[in-house]
Amino acid sequence: MRKSSTTFLCLMALSTVPAIASARQAEPNTVTARERAAGWRLLFNGRDLDGWRSFDGGAPSPSWTVRDGTLELTATSGRMSGGDLVTTDNYGAFELTLDWKVARGGNSGVLYLARNVSQTRQVYETGLEMQILDDAGHPDGKIPSHHAGALYDLTVPPQGVSRPAGSWNHARLLVERGRIRQWLNGKPTADVSYGDDAWRTRVAASKFAKMPFFGTFPSGVIALQDHGELVALRNIKLRVIGASAVGKPK
Repeated sequence: MRKSSTTFLCLMALSTVPAIASARQAEPNTVTARERAAGWRLLFNGRDLDGWRSFDGGAPSPSWTVRDGTLELTATSGRMSGGDLVTTDNYGAFELTLDWKVARGGNSGVLYLARNVSQTRQVYETGLEMQILDDAGHPDGKIPSHHAGALYDLTVPPQGVSRPAGSWNHARLLVERGRIRQWLNGKPTADVSYGDDAWRTRVAASKFAKMPFFGTFPSGVIALQDHGELVALRNIKLRVIGASAVGKPK
């Protein structure tokens, strides 16, 4: 308990330190005119949880809060309690960018193409995950395919792409028809086909092999994982490309 409280205070303190930025740097949680013209919009407005709900369809868990323009999970149980935060809309092919940071030993993830179907209980049983992790401080940091930036348990990112606990990281996700790519801090961390035989072979060799609905949907919600460990996010932006992530790449 003492360790969790200390970690919580450290993360909260970091979120209150003003960023030293140039005058030309955009304010957090804003879309520039150029971005808007290209089809970008905010998924998180920096003020409240408008556009988000819990995975079971109800109101967001009270563990998710908005503080000084940052979306924060304040849970410290270290366990997945089902309090995942998901978008109210489904997305097929899209591009997503966001900033995240974790406290020491933190673990979370951004899941996508996820559906809540009656035969499943957790969002990870259907949705793919772009991993968020303190590689140096969490036990999963010893598993290469669980490192920050990985397509969780399916790809291995390059060494050293994530920044230390308490530092902001910039993630990018590009879901196109038949292809998925991820980046962390400008470095590619995943590039795989989706929905074809190569994808099914990749899944069969992973921990998801016994989850029949995993990675099978052409569209779904985007989810922020409640892993019971502190995480903060901001600048969550999305650009819709198409209705489906399945099909031959263009």
